Amino acid sequence: DDVVTRTGMLFAILLVTGAFAWRAGLGGGVLIGSLISATVLGLIISFSSKVRPALVITYAALEGIVLGTISAAYESVYPGIISQALIATAVAFVGVLVAYRSGKIRVTPKFTRIMMGALIGYLVFAVITMFTGRPTGGLGFLIAVGAVALATMFIVMDFDQIEKAIAARVPQEESWRMAFGLMVTLVWLYLEVLRLISILRGQ
Repeated sequence: DDVVTRTGMLFAILLVTGAFAWRAGLGGGVLIGSLISATVLGLIISFSSKVRPALVITYAALEGIVLGTISAAYESVYPGIISQALIATAVAFVGVLVAYRSGKIRVTPKFTRIMMGALIGYLVFAVITMFTGRPTGGLGFLIAVGAVALATMFIVMDFDQIEKAIAARVPQEESWRMAFGLMVTLVWLYLEVLRLISILRGQ
């Protein structure tokens, strides 16, 4: 219940700041500043031994600004794409949740190793394409599909982490960290879905 409550609170904050950024038409300077600040906070939250709810809330607010600005840019080029991406993200989340709860997907040590290896590979690819540009055409489409699948599978790992933490009776404040992790993964999934749909609509 704590994780659900914290996650709902964080997404409410994200939606409020995202709606503000969408309507305000913030420039690239605000986007870059918010993105850098969110990245720094995310690293602090992830590696800090102490849970700091204020930092998690601030992160959610900054993420909202980033997503609102990016979403507005996509919507201006592909009208209706945001509603499509939101629906697809929600469907993926519910589908993975049902599959996990029914036992059809289980997190094993081998599964974890594969996912972490795939994540490292994708991060290296993302850094390289920052300088070379992302592939286009069929290859770009396949990479986008793979990124969506990778983000979706990491939701499973979040569910497993939450379940194990509850079973281990970790301190109540850890629910903030678990909610933070789930939010980060869902934001990642949304952005990958947004990119995939834009490729499909641009063809």
